[in-house]
Amino acid sequence: MSRLFRSKRYWWIERREYVIFLFIIALLILISPQKERQGSVTAFPSISFGSLEHLPIPTPAPYPVNIAQTPPPSEITAHAVYIVDDGSGVSLYAKNETIPLPPASTTKLMTAMVALDVYDPSDIVSVKPSTAGGQLMRLILNERITVENLLYGILIQSGNDAAEQLAFHHPEGYHGFVRVMNEKARSIYLEHSLFTNVVGWDESTHRMSAKDLARLARVALTYPLIKKMVSIPEITVSDVDYTVFHKLKTTNQLLGKVPGVSGIKTGFTQEAGQNLVTLVERDGRRVIIVVMRSQDRFADTTALIDWVFKNFQWVSYGI
Repeated sequence: MSRLFRSKRYWWIERREYVIFLFIIALLILISPQKERQGSVTAFPSISFGSLEHLPIPTPAPYPVNIAQTPPPSEITAHAVYIVDDGSGVSLYAKNETIPLPPASTTKLMTAMVALDVYDPSDIVSVKPSTAGGQLMRLILNERITVENLLYGILIQSGNDAAEQLAFHHPEGYHGFVRVMNEKARSIYLEHSLFTNVVGWDESTHRMSAKDLARLARVALTYPLIKKMVSIPEITVSDVDYTVFHKLKTTNQLLGKVPGVSGIKTGFTQEAGQNLVTLVERDGRRVIIVVMRSQDRFADTTALIDWVFKNFQWVSYGI
């Protein structure tokens, strides 16, 4: 009996050692470098993460800080104001920024973006009948003009007729163009905006908030053509045959007068009051200022520009 017991014990020891031996062999196979052989696939390829050590850590954008905690000027007349640092996305000041208000011709920033999404700048538009009034590019019926020159018309002259022609040219017509405007608004996360026309006419549901308008401006400025056009004080464009010429002059009185201002769009109707979206850059800092339903948009914006650059410092925080 004892002999049988001993033999069974030895059998178990031998089996255990055999299992351990197989485990060690398997482990050595797993951790050893695998070489590809002709006609075979490496089961456990060697992976190196050494290259990640040399990837730079992103540096946070400098953060604007109102060092003196100085409030904005008390004489600001605008009902809604939103100021944002373009580099960091940090809000410098907000007042009634989420209230939907009539945007007037600042709408044309969205019109221009959709036009560049849908058309090529070199596409030719044949001018159709229009009853547009107010600020005009003064297009002529059946005039053949490029999309690019119509964009000059809406972003510099704020031509209502130019905006309408861009919409008429859409494969689904005017309403199809407006539909795309609202789709674009959702895609860039405009939360308090609805478009019912391409010009900025006063309509009960055609609305934007100051915060949305600032975001729209930031996105619009990523389009090189829009960024260039809104900074031009004056230009003359023509039809494709060079028989009709349109002299265009900016509606933005700050452009070329206040240092650092390089656009971007005005807007005015009786219901909307005076609206203005401004891009100003000084010392490498880009700030977007939106005033809506102002009694004096240019004075309000000038005062806010002075306040920002006198009181804010941009502080860098390392990681």
